[in-house]
Amino acid sequence: MNVVCEKCQSKFQIPSQKVPKGQAFSVICPKCSNKVTVDPRADISLSAKEKAAPSAKPKPVRNKTIIEEVDSSAYDASEKPFDFVEQGVETALLCEPDPAIRSKIITVLYNMGYHTTAPQTYKDTLKQMRFHVFDMVVLNESFGTRDPDMNSVLKYLDRLNMSIRRNIFLALITTRFRTMDNMTAFNKSVNLIINLKNINEIEKILRRGLADNKAFYRVFKESLIKTGRI
Repeated sequence: MNVVCEKCQSKFQIPSQKVPKGQAFSVICPKCSNKVTVDPRADISLSAKEKAAPSAKPKPVRNKTIIEEVDSSAYDASEKPFDFVEQGVETALLCEPDPAIRSKIITVLYNMGYHTTAPQTYKDTLKQMRFHVFDMVVLNESFGTRDPDMNSVLKYLDRLNMSIRRNIFLALITTRFRTMDNMTAFNKSVNLIINLKNINEIEKILRRGLADNKAFYRVFKESLIKTGRI
């Protein structure tokens, strides 16, 4: 049995046959003559402790959300939606899974003067929004998801700083709510609701929504200009 003197820190051994079983005893340090009390009952080896201790469960690893993954990714110039946009040209982001409807809306946005990009996946959409603030976003609530209430693009826009988000006109295409339902638009943090059954009238609906939005923010933006905040 190994013993360490508390006074001089000397180490010495006691033959195991001389160690009383199950009780404490005292020995004299051969170096400093200090009386050392030894309790073999407390001398539990590390291996015994490890065997007795329950196995530690590994901490669960939380997977990054797609938004966190995109935000933490390295800069890639190929992910920018536009190489060059002339000053004064407004830009639009279209997120629509149906090719026929997507083509119809692209034509409408072109007629309204928007320079438009239409990524095919929600991940590409998030990457493009990372490098560019769009003037208009037209989003089908089912784009890239089976659960419209868990739409990643909508979540990304919802967490933007209000000074940025305020300058983005967001139109939500849905089959659940009626067109131009202002209360639902407020609850969903969007500017305009467009029901899919009214898709053939989308240009008229967008122009009306933009006009209402401009009138709503007119006094507020004029105040910002007067105070030099924009």
